[in-house]
Amino acid sequence: MNLEPLYNKKNPWPQRNAQQVLFILDTRNSLEQEVLRGWIQHHASADNQAFDAPQVSINLKDERTGFDSGQLVMSLALPADTLVVPLRMVWTPSEEGAVTLGRLRHLVTGDPRKPSARRGRKILEEAPDRVHLLVGKPDTVDNLRHRFENNNTVSSSSSQEAFANFVARQASVVLDMAERQLKGGRYKMPRHVASTLMASAGFNAAVQELADAQDRPKEELMKEAAEYMKEMVSTPSSFWLDVYARFNTFCLGLGYEEDIVYDRQAVEKLREVVRNNPAMLLWTHKTYLDGMVVPKVMWDNDFPMPHMFGGANMNFPGLGYLLHRAGAIFIKRSFQDNELYKLTLRHYVGYLMEKRFPMNWAFEGTRSRMGKLMPPRYGLLKYVLEACHTTQAENIHIIPISINYDIIRDVEEYATEQTGRGKGAESLKWFIGYVRSLARPMGKVYMDIGEPVVLPQAPDPEDKLALSKIAFEVAVEANHVTPLTFPSLVTMSLLGAAPKALTEAEVVEDLNALLGWAESRGVRISHDFDRSFADQMEGLLGIMIDENIVTRYDEGPEIVYGISLEQHPVASYYRNTVIHFFVNKAIIELALVRASEETGASALELFWQEVDHLRDLFKFEFFYAPSEEFHRQIREEMSRYGDDWEESLGQGAAGFGKLLQNMTPLVAHVTLLTYAEAYSVVASLLARKEGYESLELNDCVSEALTYGRQAYLQRRISSESSIGKQLFKNGYQMLQSRGLTEGGTDSLKEERRELARELRELLRRIEVIRAIGVANRGAGN
Repeated sequence: MNLEPLYNKKNPWPQRNAQQVLFILDTRNSLEQEVLRGWIQHHASADNQAFDAPQVSINLKDERTGFDSGQLVMSLALPADTLVVPLRMVWTPSEEGAVTLGRLRHLVTGDPRKPSARRGRKILEEAPDRVHLLVGKPDTVDNLRHRFENNNTVSSSSSQEAFANFVARQASVVLDMAERQLKGGRYKMPRHVASTLMASAGFNAAVQELADAQDRPKEELMKEAAEYMKEMVSTPSSFWLDVYARFNTFCLGLGYEEDIVYDRQAVEKLREVVRNNPAMLLWTHKTYLDGMVVPKVMWDNDFPMPHMFGGANMNFPGLGYLLHRAGAIFIKRSFQDNELYKLTLRHYVGYLMEKRFPMNWAFEGTRSRMGKLMPPRYGLLKYVLEACHTTQAENIHIIPISINYDIIRDVEEYATEQTGRGKGAESLKWFIGYVRSLARPMGKVYMDIGEPVVLPQAPDPEDKLALSKIAFEVAVEANHVTPLTFPSLVTMSLLGAAPKALTEAEVVEDLNALLGWAESRGVRISHDFDRSFADQMEGLLGIMIDENIVTRYDEGPEIVYGISLEQHPVASYYRNTVIHFFVNKAIIELALVRASEETGASALELFWQEVDHLRDLFKFEFFYAPSEEFHRQIREEMSRYGDDWEESLGQGAAGFGKLLQNMTPLVAHVTLLTYAEAYSVVASLLARKEGYESLELNDCVSEALTYGRQAYLQRRISSESSIGKQLFKNGYQMLQSRGLTEGGTDSLKEERRELARELRELLRRIEVIRAIGVANRGAGN
């Protein structure tokens, strides 16, 4: 082998020739050791080096076992100004090989970036351009020792070995940095995390404090913490990151179009945020595929793979093995009483944030079974912010990410779950079946990045109010960047007309009205929303028909579209993904109906009372702006219907009719009917009980599921979409917030009955809006 051209590309020797040098060679086999030693010798001869620098060979990439640092311990007993220079040999795949990176066959044939000694010699002879020699940033023994002593706690008996391990870890870090210049940012990953944490002064001090509090030996706690780290600490590698990227592309490509819809400029802005700040990417959760969308977009844009939190339920054989090696952090479902586990997790997360490794997880905690955003779970956010508080992190950026789909395979399952049936346990067999079920056309995937919620510093861990405000801001921004899509608007139109079917012209008229309203208010619309949908009704709508979400009847003189009653729960899911944009308008419409029953100044007062009352009634369903900002939004919306809207309110029914002329489309019936009907079920259920009887959550949900079914059969509620566990749980919270669930005096029975009457009256006003909407459509024809 003629290695002179390779050697001549770069000189491994530092420029200060008079200084003592120690080379650390990162080698996996005899060939790599031979090549790196030859590289050193080649330039030593060329530069007439006056001494033979010591060389230590260690496999720095093998994290499965500790370093064999015996040689390094001896070599570090050199003068303080000795320069430590790490070297590595990197193999890149051929152009053809790069396309096939991450294939499982490489488990057998070997990763092309890690050839055996025999195969490596062949590459050196036939394709030397695939071989690169890297020099990590040098540092002196003195500097390294100072950093070690400032950040690590070790006993005097093991200090030399601990220092050698520290130097080896630092060599690995600087070589990885050099390698990323060659391979790309997507391969940025933390290395030797567990050993770094176990040796850190901060972690040791925290464990000692806990040991004193629990009156247990520190050594015992450290041993237990090491076991926790084996469970939770992710061990990503280039090979498994490639496998995971290919796996994500495969799963998403089974049913969805190849290109995810996102704003590339927003991704580049995100890159700058993550590069310069501790960052969390919090995404909305609708399906198991959500966890694949963010990594795929990041991978496609050469973005460092974000670490993802996952529940222990997903850590089953096969998938768990892959995810653990691709950045997943599996944590126990419950560890409230395990102080050592919490401490270990906090320091692990703090380390990742400090080193600018972004975290990502579903901040709702579980998949939304109704389409709309669920209340955020505070657990993980609390622990991450506690870690930031411990490390005194500054300018923490929390970036909301909204993930949406045209069609979701899981929705039928959600509808079934909401009737009271449980879901099956996750397992490898279940996952294989789930992946196979994705192989059907489901349209596109959308990922939208919101404006970061920026924290100058993490709040005090005991400040629960601050945590809830942060989560609320993230939720509001996630809703704000959720785009309107064709399925969401079609289902909104057809559910609003149900049980009536609509002609194609009527559907197009509705879509144009909804789009026009949204555009005039700056509501986000999908970047690739096809405005010529009137000419392409067979495209995505055809998929919805094939999925039995929409019914198409073409045997009459006109083609009509509708949603059958049994499909309302499924169709409601897609409508609910964008329902938050229309809630304020729905509240206005219902408040106007209420105010139209009065005249003069009392009508305006009644309007605002009803606005606030409805906001409070549905506070467990939607995220609103703070009261003052909410009132401003209402006034701004009303001013669009007339500068003199307050005077019009005082005219009673006549003024109401005048305002309605400019209020197309009407949305109260399609926005709030489901929730009002569900609440009426739980309120009626409670009203049947005596005043001394209490109602527990589980009993409420169980009884409401059966009582709601009866109400639907009696057509006291309009749709099965108003029957669901989550709806009834939120309804129970509403009852509880009014002090109606705990048994008390006999007068409580009348209060319960009054709420039931109030909700029946609300349903009447919703029916008024629906009737006006139907009449307006007829007038338009």
